[in-house]
Amino acid sequence: MRIAIVDDDPIVCQSLQTILTATGAADVLWTANDGTTATARYFETPANHPDILLIDIQMPGKSGLDAAGEILRKDPAARILFLTTFADRSYIAQAMALGAKGYLIKQDVAAVAPALQAVMAGQVVLGAEVLGKLTGSAADNGNQCATGSGDIAHGAGRASGRTGIDGMTASDGGVGTASSNAAQPESPAALAADRRALDTMDERNRDIAALVAQGFDNRDIAAKLFLSEGTVRNRISAMLDKLGLTNRTQLTILWINSHR
Repeated sequence: MRIAIVDDDPIVCQSLQTILTATGAADVLWTANDGTTATARYFETPANHPDILLIDIQMPGKSGLDAAGEILRKDPAARILFLTTFADRSYIAQAMALGAKGYLIKQDVAAVAPALQAVMAGQVVLGAEVLGKLTGSAADNGNQCATGSGDIAHGAGRASGRTGIDGMTASDGGVGTASSNAAQPESPAALAADRRALDTMDERNRDIAALVAQGFDNRDIAAKLFLSEGTVRNRISAMLDKLGLTNRTQLTILWINSHR
């Protein structure tokens, strides 16, 4: 796995590079200390495109959010994982709306390597504190579950029974461009629009959306609602199309925001 690290603190870049290289978790292609340098390095040559770009939020000049947005506009396949000290709800929403593959808080460097592996496996990784911000509640108890069917899992392996990364919650499926509703959860008007959109769905679809938000996979949802797994999958796809979303992660965030 080849990664690039962008942080305004050179010590953070060096520390992460040393740890990830020494443990064999990743090879570091390059590092940068601001968004402008990061975008320049990224597009300098195709060989400079990392498998994952690990980037901070606030930096001098061009921010991590602006740099990520520019990179994703030019290279939609880019995998970007935010690692920052900022757990601000608006930052989280903006990052996920851009199409980031995850958002972690700098509290446990040892958790970075497993998070990178999860992203490479096609998962979207959210720190427990981040999930707490999205749900408007305190962070989970520090346990994490990585599911393989597009779910955000809460707690210790409830959805899939697999052991995950301490301090993080992971969900499968890439995040593309989120709807404005999911990107602006703090706006009362946006919350009202989310509720109206969800209210237009029939009761069965609302039941399915609620279970998706609770971290259940298609098989579990089908069993709980006495439906076939194919019916659940088709209904979720139809809901995503109707709501202008691209994956279950965004549906989960929209459901959580509209029920706060």
